[in-house]
Amino acid sequence: MDRIQYETYHENKAHTTPDFPYNTYICSIPLDFPEVSAHWHSEAELIVIKKGQGTVAVDLISYDVTEGNMILILPGQLHSIHQRAFCEMEYENILFDPALLGAGDGDLCGRLLQPLFTGQLRHPVRMDEQLPYYKEACACIERIDRLCSERKHGYQLAVKGNLFSLMYLLVTHHGRCTEKSRKKRSIEKVKLILSYISENYAQRITIEDAAGVCYYSKSHFMKFFKDTMGEGFIQYLNGYRLRIAAQLLLSTGDTILDIAEKTGFENLSYFNRAFKSRYGLSPGQYRKQHLS
Repeated sequence: MDRIQYETYHENKAHTTPDFPYNTYICSIPLDFPEVSAHWHSEAELIVIKKGQGTVAVDLISYDVTEGNMILILPGQLHSIHQRAFCEMEYENILFDPALLGAGDGDLCGRLLQPLFTGQLRHPVRMDEQLPYYKEACACIERIDRLCSERKHGYQLAVKGNLFSLMYLLVTHHGRCTEKSRKKRSIEKVKLILSYISENYAQRITIEDAAGVCYYSKSHFMKFFKDTMGEGFIQYLNGYRLRIAAQLLLSTGDTILDIAEKTGFENLSYFNRAFKSRYGLSPGQYRKQHLS
């Protein structure tokens, strides 16, 4: 899986195939990625924690997760995955197009699922053993994993059937959720800003530039960004640039100077200091250690 594409804010990587829009793969934090930056896509996603613990944020709300927890992410929801303290976390990503289950179609099943996938039904984002249907949900995932591992002829039929069973549990128990979400408008503003960063990080970006994207004054933008993202805009921008630089160091043969310029750092000395401050190694040491 391409690291840079995976961490693109508005993720447009083709996760699934047109004839069977379902895919699953195992990832690890921080072995595969130091973190997965905030992004969104058109598929629904289930994050199933296999080992360890970490943090998953969905629509700007953070959830501490541990082995056995599951996170449901609806199409278009902003989400990210982070290391918790120094813990490692292995997790399974399950992505599927709601169209696989007829959502949006005119049949009855599609009409029943539409409110779930559009966020009209309230459901627990984090599923754990406290939920009355937790064991049934885990059994659905286990059967799906086994089917995808064996891949017998026609296994797609059974995968789809188990997804229907899982969605049935969510639809019938949706009224028991007490979790709250932030205002949709704030999330859409964040998406505008993050899209702007992903498209322009290689260029010079000022606070005024970013504030103009969401039609805020400079002072209001700075407060809004700090309140919603937990850090200042410049700090976040530089962190994003450094993550891209770290990926380029491992996935290309570009010189360190070229990578600094490609990620928006106009001064090589500043880039080297910022990189070492974040990763504990110089860019050259980071490349050598990880590639060896």
